[in-house]
Amino acid sequence: MTTVCTDWTTPTLHGRHVRLAPLLRGHADALRAAAADGELWTLRYTSVPGPAAGEAEAYIDVALTQRDAVAASPFAVFDAHGDLVGSTRFYDIDRAVPRVKIGYTWYARRAQRTGLNTEAKRLLLGHAFGAWRCMAVGLETSHENLTSQAAIERLGAKRDGVLRAHMRHRDGSLRDTVAYSILCSEWPAIEDELARKSEAHA
Repeated sequence: MTTVCTDWTTPTLHGRHVRLAPLLRGHADALRAAAADGELWTLRYTSVPGPAAGEAEAYIDVALTQRDAVAASPFAVFDAHGDLVGSTRFYDIDRAVPRVKIGYTWYARRAQRTGLNTEAKRLLLGHAFGAWRCMAVGLETSHENLTSQAAIERLGAKRDGVLRAHMRHRDGSLRDTVAYSILCSEWPAIEDELARKSEAHA
């Protein structure tokens, strides 16, 4: 029997390329600035706050409501220079299994295709499997987001299947959700590979 974790608070996670800190209401302006780098809200399959007044604040409020219900654990993502460049979170926290998903991930254009995401995922997965003793971690993305699917597969996650007509994109169009997972038994080998990839980045 797995020892039950009792501390589901949002941690601060540090790496060479990234720092993940609990998302706060005071991050609203920095989130807006990060999303503006690439106008990320124009991608209909992303959950990125737009530039309109109050959108970043509403985005944070929803995340913190989920956090207070122990249903999610939202992060602000900072690069090696200390600049806020995006957000990510644990969500659908199931403490009975235990199992979580990682998602709601987006980065300013300047942080994309860098070592930041690989290290962020390594830190998140390490916390889920280590501190929280999860049996599995899920990752999901839109059927249209081929870039995200490729990134998840590069992590070593296994494709579980497709949930058809599962939800709607921000523009109202139907989304099929492509579901992946990593099991705790698979994590040691994946961790070694992600560490190697992180070290390969200057």
